Amino acid sequence: MISRLGLVLASALICGPVIAAPPQLKLKLIDKPQIMFKPGDGCDGNDIADLPPRIFRDVQGHLAMFALHFNNRLLRGPSLDAMKIDCKQSYPSRFNREPKAYESGSWIAGTWTRDGKNIDAIIHHEYHADQYNRCRPGKTGLACWYNTILAAKSLDGGVSFQKPEYPVVAAAPFPQDYDQSRHRGFFNPSNIFGRGNAVYFFAAETAWTGQPHGVCLFRNTDLSQARNWRAWDGHDFTIRYDDPYKPGLKVPPPCKPVEPFPAQVGAVVRHRASGTYLAVVQAWKDDKHFPVSGFYYAASRDILNWSEPRLLMATKSLYDDACSAGQLNSYPSIVDPTATGRNFDDTGNEAWLYWSSMRVDGCSHTGVPSRRWLE
Repeated sequence: MISRLGLVLASALICGPVIAAPPQLKLKLIDKPQIMFKPGDGCDGNDIADLPPRIFRDVQGHLAMFALHFNNRLLRGPSLDAMKIDCKQSYPSRFNREPKAYESGSWIAGTWTRDGKNIDAIIHHEYHADQYNRCRPGKTGLACWYNTILAAKSLDGGVSFQKPEYPVVAAAPFPQDYDQSRHRGFFNPSNIFGRGNAVYFFAAETAWTGQPHGVCLFRNTDLSQARNWRAWDGHDFTIRYDDPYKPGLKVPPPCKPVEPFPAQVGAVVRHRASGTYLAVVQAWKDDKHFPVSGFYYAASRDILNWSEPRLLMATKSLYDDACSAGQLNSYPSIVDPTATGRNFDDTGNEAWLYWSSMRVDGCSHTGVPSRRWLE
């Protein structure tokens, strides 16, 4: 189920140098949550909310949204209140047992377009080796999970996407059969968002030898090639996480994780009036930044230095124990219906907080997207 809840930007203080301490601001939730899409609205049982909504305006001026499961069916309509599902699969998950084919479980996790017809996408790609008897004996689940970020492109407004010849945007510097005992690789990219003449996204990574755990920031100044994506090294965007199945691959230096994000960043939007960037994340309770589990937000002027997270909505998420939660809420995203950009990466003083509400039955859950007004 996709839900939404109103948000209002109550204050944004802009002062001092262009790159300085992150700005102070306050967001608050208003109104009651609304259900935007429920499993019964889908084409089959796989049409559940399984990632933060990614929205763009197509060439006819209609809105197009990806927010569902690995069948990647498109929701489209004249407004956010009138979205209808297209049962055609825009990017089918082929579940190819060969890991170097990069054709297993695939989710369209971010989109970017300049004209509404030619759409560049980043793909959250899951390879579960236990599904193909290619994991260590007795290992299942996370121990066999290998994840990459891929590129895809549509020439027809998102109706269909194709994988390029060299699709790898970000991969761990080793093949899927290495270090099988935990999940590995790059996961859950944020939306693609613009700043200046470049586009960016955040992606969580699980750490490996030489690479600390955290969230990497990627930049691209030319989306025509997936190879153009580079990660932040602490000084510049220089790091290319290439295909580990290519011969002669050199292990890249580590990215510099961007604080204070614990894992996946749901979305980044720019506040139009102030130029402040807002990031929304889901987090588990810890002893540092997150006193309770829930959705948090942070602010930045330069997308590298972020404010201390503030609680937006306390809730159990997929990071918490499903067996005792009753309901889980995950995959938050901020969407302004009046966004001026075609890719909905900007916001005014009011917007919607979108998330996926998951009903828990025993220890299993089913996603339902929701939204609520923010200010």
